[in-house]
Amino acid sequence: MNNELRVCIGGLGAIGLTLARALDNGELPGLVLAAVSARDVEKASRNMASFANPAPVVSLAKLAELGDVVVECAPAAVFREVGEAAVRAGRIFLPISVGALLQNMDLVDIARETGARISVPTGALIGLDAVRAAAEGTIESVTLVTRKPPLGLKGAPYLVENNISVDGLNEPKRVFSGNAREGAVGFPANVNVAAALSLAGIGPDETKLEIWADPDVDRNMHTITVEADSARFSMSIENIPTEENPKTGKITALSILAALRRLTAPMVAGT
Repeated sequence: MNNELRVCIGGLGAIGLTLARALDNGELPGLVLAAVSARDVEKASRNMASFANPAPVVSLAKLAELGDVVVECAPAAVFREVGEAAVRAGRIFLPISVGALLQNMDLVDIARETGARISVPTGALIGLDAVRAAAEGTIESVTLVTRKPPLGLKGAPYLVENNISVDGLNEPKRVFSGNAREGAVGFPANVNVAAALSLAGIGPDETKLEIWADPDVDRNMHTITVEADSARFSMSIENIPTEENPKTGKITALSILAALRRLTAPMVAGT
């Protein structure tokens, strides 16, 4: 037990609850659920009551006191509260709201001072290992094209501020063209993938992003195109949305599970 890493989860929505259950079921050797946090404390307490080893429901800031690893699955608005406490305490910090990380990059400097490690999961994307490898050389361009069902984009700040409607579409509509940093601000619940891609490659200001509302698709689709001195490649993924939240793909929680498993695995594959 003394060799186990204590995992704390901030946010107990579709992703956080999936992670918590996997830890409680013993699916991640060497890792144990130490604490959770959620906006709806009563609901979280009811969920914990069904666990074999219920974890305490605590405040977001207290997670860093109880865990070696802090996983952020909360709304982007509280990202700073979770992240700063984790890195100041020298913890391993796994952020899901990667777009919010772009607005809080001073956390990297704090982590450098405290010995904390910020580990950005691949999430709903594909091929970040290839992008990281190419970035060791020279990357000329990185482009991400995202297509989502209109409902998955509805309510995004960029659409609201620019009076862009995605209702009643009968053909694909490009609703955004810019860079990853701009996209992370305008679509905080939709393009964490763009932020993760930019951090793996040439940065948020140089990573190009297009977002399409497409009534003909029922999955969240992402296509990456990279031009580099070492390789030219294009990769696509079609993610099945979760039933609870059409903005989030089912593979996102599985990506976090894989990232957690790497922390204690005796062997890992991939860069």
